[in-house]
Amino acid sequence: MDGPLKELEKLRTSTESSIKGKIPSAESSLDSLLQSLYEVKSRIDAGTVTQDTFALLSQTVDAKKKEIDEKQKEVYNAIARLGKALDKRFTQPLPTYKPLFTSHAAKEALDRTIALHLLRTGQFSTAETFIEESGVEITSELRGQFVELHRIITALRRQDVGPALEWSRKNRSFLRSRSSPLEFFLHRSQYIRLLLSSDPSNPIPAISYANAALRAFYHEHAPELKRLMACLAYLPRQKLEHSPYADLASPSLHTDLEPLFAKEYCASLGMSRQVPLRVVGDIGGGGALARIEKARAVMKEKKSEWSQSDELPIEIPLPPENRYHSIFACPVSKDQSTEQNPPMMMTCGHVITKDSLQKLSKVNGRVKCPYCPTESMQGNALRVYF
Repeated sequence: MDGPLKELEKLRTSTESSIKGKIPSAESSLDSLLQSLYEVKSRIDAGTVTQDTFALLSQTVDAKKKEIDEKQKEVYNAIARLGKALDKRFTQPLPTYKPLFTSHAAKEALDRTIALHLLRTGQFSTAETFIEESGVEITSELRGQFVELHRIITALRRQDVGPALEWSRKNRSFLRSRSSPLEFFLHRSQYIRLLLSSDPSNPIPAISYANAALRAFYHEHAPELKRLMACLAYLPRQKLEHSPYADLASPSLHTDLEPLFAKEYCASLGMSRQVPLRVVGDIGGGGALARIEKARAVMKEKKSEWSQSDELPIEIPLPPENRYHSIFACPVSKDQSTEQNPPMMMTCGHVITKDSLQKLSKVNGRVKCPYCPTESMQGNALRVYF
C-alpha cells in the first residue's frame, strides 16, 4: 500500500499548494479574485473608477484563471497517478454482493455505527452533520461523553494528567472491578515528570507527591513503587537513561496513557476498546476480503460450495490485536472446533476434537492417543474450554 498512500499524500498536497510552491491553491486564487472584484465595486460606488481600472481587472481575471487552470491540471494529474497506483496494487476487480443493508433496522444500525465512529474519533462537526442528515438518534448525554473523552485525551497530549486523574477518582470502583492500573499509571507519570523537570535535580517535589498520591497503591503495585523510589539514586536524567531504570525515562511511559485511558473510558460506556469501523477496515482492507474472494472463485471453478455458515473456508491471518476468540484446530482432522465438535482432553493430557475422538474409539470404548502410547476410555475425556 506504500505506492497508493504516497500518491494520495501528493494529491492532498496538490490541493493545498503546489509541490514546488509556485502555484497558489485554487482557493487562494479565487479569494484574491473576489478581493479584486470587491475593490473595483467599491471604486464604482465611490465614483473613482477609470478605464485603467477595468483594464487592470481584466488582466487580474485572466491571471487568476490561468492559475486555477494550472492548479486544476496539477490536481487532475495527481488523481490520474493515484488511479494508476490503485490499479497496479489491486489487480483483481472488486467483488459484487447483494445489498446487505436493505431493511430499516439494518440501515438504522449502520447509520448509528457511522455516527458513533465519527463521535469516537473526535470528528464532531462531521458527526453533527451526519446525525442531522441521517436522522439517527444519538443522545446528547452520549455526545457529551465523547466530547469529554477527547478533552481529556487532548490534555494528556499536553502532558496534563489532571482531567484524567479526576475522571479516574470518580470511577475508581469501576477501574478496580477491572483491575485496571490506569490511576496508578497516571500518578506514576506525574511523579516522573516532577522528578525529571528540575535542573539541577531536585527530587523533593516528586517525593512529596509520591508520599501523598502513591502511598495508597503500595499493596497493589509494591514492586513498581520500589523501582520508582530506587531510581532516585540515578539522577539526573542522563544517568537514569543508562541505568537499570531507563524505561522510567522513556516517553512511552507517558504516551501509552492515551490508548489506556481511551480503552477504560469506552469500557465504562460498554464499548469495545477498538473502534469497530476501523477494525473492519483494517481487517478487510488488510487482505481478508481478497483472500475470501479468491477462495470463492476457486470453489466456484471446482463446483464446490461453502457449506458452513459459521466459519470461513480458509484461514485468515490476523494481527494479535484483532484476535478476539481462542481457536482450537484438531491436530488429527485439522478442523476448527465448534460447539457441536468441541475440543476434548484425554487422560494423557492430549487434546483432539470430539469427532476425532469418536472415530478413534474402538468397539469397547477404548481410545489410543494418536500422540503417545496411552489408552483411555472415551467416556473419561473431558471437554476443554478456551
